Amino acid sequence: MQQTYASLLDSLRPLNLLHESSPHQLDLPDELELQSIWFNGQFGRDFQTTCGKTVHIDQFGFWNRSAGPDFLHASVSINGKSVSGPLEIDTRPSDWESHGHDTNPAFNGTILHVVFEPSAHNHFTRTEDHSEVPKVVIPTTVIQTTLQAPLYASAPYHIGRCFKPLANTPSTRVVELLEQAARHRCQLKARRLHAIRDSHGSDQALWTAVAETLGYRPNKLSMSLIAQRLPITQLSKLQHEPDRLQAIIFGTAGFLHPDIHQKAPIESQQWLENLWDTWWQERTIYELDPSRAINWTLHGNRPINHPQRRLATLAAIAQHWQKFRSLTTQPSNLTEWLTSLEDDFWSHHYTLTSKTSEKRLALIGKDRIHDLIINHLLPMQITERNDITWQTYQSFPAPAVNEKVKRAHFRLFGDRPEAKQFLKKSWHHQALLQIYQDFCLADTSDCTQCPFPEQLAQF
Repeated sequence: MQQTYASLLDSLRPLNLLHESSPHQLDLPDELELQSIWFNGQFGRDFQTTCGKTVHIDQFGFWNRSAGPDFLHASVSINGKSVSGPLEIDTRPSDWESHGHDTNPAFNGTILHVVFEPSAHNHFTRTEDHSEVPKVVIPTTVIQTTLQAPLYASAPYHIGRCFKPLANTPSTRVVELLEQAARHRCQLKARRLHAIRDSHGSDQALWTAVAETLGYRPNKLSMSLIAQRLPITQLSKLQHEPDRLQAIIFGTAGFLHPDIHQKAPIESQQWLENLWDTWWQERTIYELDPSRAINWTLHGNRPINHPQRRLATLAAIAQHWQKFRSLTTQPSNLTEWLTSLEDDFWSHHYTLTSKTSEKRLALIGKDRIHDLIINHLLPMQITERNDITWQTYQSFPAPAVNEKVKRAHFRLFGDRPEAKQFLKKSWHHQALLQIYQDFCLADTSDCTQCPFPEQLAQF
């Protein structure tokens, strides 16, 4: 019986043929990213406290904009009893005391302490009034499954051992292998967005996907935090107040200040002054405490990709949310609509204080649109619908070959001319990236002991 790509992975992991990090080797993201992933519901909703009590997350609550616990108005059921209040996320159990939560009255009502690293020592999570806070340690297996983080950032650029069996495999079988890897990648991407949908609704899952796509790699987390702090159900109500909508987004992002208009060309000064005045009226509701300010990577981006422009695009989509949502199942129409988006200011400015550009600047380019469709919209739909969506997915042309795709392709197929046929479509790239992540980046032997070449015979 021939294996599928997913069953191949499942059969190898219990045999320890692929690298599995121990709890002490697990490379965790920083605390802010863990908080964001938690809020998305990606770690799940059912846990167990260190005392053995069952915990179910009924409501993830809301991000705290001020000092104190990370999330407010959360609701959890502990052994079936519902409690509501603040919830704190830390990396390790000892952070409760090292961060001063045990002596801070603001944490007295905390209903749950969630951490990600087990400790060899007992740490009692107690508040300033000596109340014990239930503690959940997220299991390492859950973290690994959620993060899907490879062991290495890249693999050496050389032909792999899988080249030989693939050289003797008919092209039709290679295509089947790549299709299965691409489908597996779709399922992983969809699972993440389904977790957001189940926790916060389908609109918020779409909103998060849009924000992360616009963030590119440098500002992906920052844009995701904006989407979480400003949920689309809230912003879409401002569709007839575009200036207010932009002021809230730019103000929450930390890009507005009282004298911003003085640093801009004269033709933009009045617009910026009005933007600040609008934000001034909203800031008591939306402004973040300096300790919770969102960090942005401003350097290393092309001017057209400055995060302020990406936020402007996010605001434009929020302003037309109902239209955008209606087009998410129509890739061609969505592409046409997004490329036609206009804004009186942002269609001719790179940043809030830049000079006016004589040429029109697209709010979002086709590469970003296709990235949204391929990496977010279609994977969600493929897991829920028939093969017509899969055919749409397969029809997308390939983007430029990035370094990871190039390395994966060379390790699998070498420099054989006929191998170029496996780079023509976007789904080819997705399949290569998945194989590269699952095997090349998880192999500690630099190919010599990787199980993939032998397992290819099963296909």
